[in-house]
Amino acid sequence: MTTGFSWARARIVSLLPGRADLAEIRRDPRRDLLAGLTVAVVALPLALGFGVSSGLGAAAGLATAVVAGALAAVFGGSSLQVSGPTGAMTVVLVPIVGRYGPGGVLTVGLMAGVMLVVLAVLRAGKYMQYVPAPVVEGFTLGIACVIGLQQVPNALGVPRPEGDRVLVVTWRAVGEFAQHPNWTAVGFAVAVAAVMLLGARWRPTVPFSIVAVIAATIVARLAHLDEAKPIGDLPSGLPVPSLSFLDLGSLGTLLAPAVVVAALAALESLLSASVADGMTVGQKHDPDRELFGQGLANIAAPLFGGVPATGAIARTAVNVRTGARSRLAALTHAAVLAVIVLAAAPLVSRIPLAALAGVLLATAIRMVEVGSLRAMAKATRSDAFILVLTAVATLVLDLVYAVIIGLVVAGALALRAVAQQARFDQVPLETGDHSAEEHALLAEHIVAYRIDGPLFFAAAHRFLLELTEVADVRVVILRMSRVSTMDVTGALVLKDAVEKLQRRGILVLASAIRPGQRQVLDSVGALDLLRHAGREYATTPEAIRAARDHLETAGVLPALAARTSRTSSEEAL
Repeated sequence: MTTGFSWARARIVSLLPGRADLAEIRRDPRRDLLAGLTVAVVALPLALGFGVSSGLGAAAGLATAVVAGALAAVFGGSSLQVSGPTGAMTVVLVPIVGRYGPGGVLTVGLMAGVMLVVLAVLRAGKYMQYVPAPVVEGFTLGIACVIGLQQVPNALGVPRPEGDRVLVVTWRAVGEFAQHPNWTAVGFAVAVAAVMLLGARWRPTVPFSIVAVIAATIVARLAHLDEAKPIGDLPSGLPVPSLSFLDLGSLGTLLAPAVVVAALAALESLLSASVADGMTVGQKHDPDRELFGQGLANIAAPLFGGVPATGAIARTAVNVRTGARSRLAALTHAAVLAVIVLAAAPLVSRIPLAALAGVLLATAIRMVEVGSLRAMAKATRSDAFILVLTAVATLVLDLVYAVIIGLVVAGALALRAVAQQARFDQVPLETGDHSAEEHALLAEHIVAYRIDGPLFFAAAHRFLLELTEVADVRVVILRMSRVSTMDVTGALVLKDAVEKLQRRGILVLASAIRPGQRQVLDSVGALDLLRHAGREYATTPEAIRAARDHLETAGVLPALAARTSRTSSEEAL
């Protein structure tokens, strides 16, 4: 017990910030402060919008951006990662809010944070790199579609209909709009989205999201457009930390949603950190430390009424593009948002919901990388199928189920491709020191097979079927030198094949078994079966000589030596 506790404590200490982080912050603070300010301007409407979309309100989005953004910046494993509320997490939270209420969401976030810390301690971060690219692309495409559909009620200026399925809610919102159209809200949403999309092409460095939101707010106030419903009152500061939302009796019920939130937070945060690495030279994130930082952020955010947080790809990309060099930039972003909460809450509360919907609609459109999707679709049919399947599952089911389905299908297709590479070919016997006639006579009674590639569960039964169909021979030689890998299924199938051939009176010999396969063969008893009576040989020529000796001993070739001698004498005459 003491040893385990000491190990866990040492592991946690290794995940804490060190002197290298402080030295990195001191390198170019002016550049980081400017980058952080830029990211805060971009993040403000997103934090408000995702807070509203989650169902907990704009204040929850701001609290998450400030608290989680600061903690993840200090303790996270990426120097350039920016964390906060995201569209992907919002997609997961909407049904949780509908089923368990705001208190349930806060509890789920707290539990997910603890799970992330545990994953970090157990060094689970490295396993996220095994998610295939088509799954990530399909996941991103599906999220973009869901985020866009979630904005339909606010963009149309209608109350959000009941329901936790985005397609159902969207359909009901369209029906409500048809009965009571609100063209003012539609105009604001379309105008803000258009300004963001067109402005990004014209001047990519200008934060057009905040420009468009400010313009929409001013127009709504000056024109007295009551149809443009505002965000509403916001608290002028963060609430006092509290655990009043925690209901210990509901922890068991909320375990499954917490697992979903933790899995999504891990996946999106590590994906975002990898994107940041790819946009820079010399930057490499620590996946376990990133999980640790995200865990602490999600433990703290619910105490202030915030929703669960993840690394945000869009804000991280802005951070990198504006010249951030260290985690000081992400910390500055959180500090600026905190100042806005304290000083400008009354102004922020007047922003029209339709304007925020326009921001998120534009964000969803910009998430879709058409070039990347086109390239993935052209790569292979399997990649295209996985991409589409993951995207559809994200839209119809939920994000974690979509990733699981994508991983399972990708794994099955990969196994199928690997299994098809396994070959089982009959090969001619080496001539060796035999004469042509002797070699031909041996070939009538001995067949040699070479196994190439993996002998595992996906390919093993095809091997068994082909091997046991051999007929009209006395000896089978299995050449094992090219078997790349073997699992217990492959070993059992090999043992079964040997036993079936032996029952038919066929001797089975094996040559060149690789050291890596001996353990698995020995575990199922196949190695003992082959070793019996010296049936395993280091090389194929040795196995052929043993087969010849067996045939002579069995009387199959009683006149072979005499015939060879007589032929030689006749040739001499």
